[in-house]
Amino acid sequence: MNIIKTEIPDVLLLEPKVFGDARGFFMETYQQKVFADACLPVNFVQDNHSGSHRGSLRGLHYQISMPQGKLVRAVVGEVFDVAVDIRKSSSTFGRWVGVTLSAENRRMLWVPPGFAHGYYVISEWAEFLYKTTDFYAPQFERTILWNDPQIGIGWPLVDGQSPLISAKDAAGLPLSQAQVYE
Repeated sequence: MNIIKTEIPDVLLLEPKVFGDARGFFMETYQQKVFADACLPVNFVQDNHSGSHRGSLRGLHYQISMPQGKLVRAVVGEVFDVAVDIRKSSSTFGRWVGVTLSAENRRMLWVPPGFAHGYYVISEWAEFLYKTTDFYAPQFERTILWNDPQIGIGWPLVDGQSPLISAKDAAGLPLSQAQVYE
């Protein structure tokens, strides 16, 4: 597996080795030893799978207690995936990293605990899988506003139209008002 540091070194882009032949392909998406050798957490406790229509935006989510590290990937379609550093003591606090993940490029993104996470669906339909390092705890879930100008995420909005978002995401707080990690 090729592990690539992003502009925020704690956020990693992972490119699995893909073996293909006339039948199709095979790849390992997680192997404990590879992750341990790369000093990545190896204790995933939950897998999640979501499907979304083109123009849907989910995020920016995080849990203020029981923070989750996430290993994310698109297995159908294409998404623009974003991680925002919300660790106040970090030199990259408030900065974001965005990458395109797709069924075609088979890339994955490691979003460590201490980051808000979200993604935007570029293709007609996308299915998104992610492993987490802690359990979902709705009482601790928080949302940062997807279009907070202080963060300035360059979402690749389809035809410049506003994304489809949930009521919860529409009620997200700007980073300046959100609970963050010390």
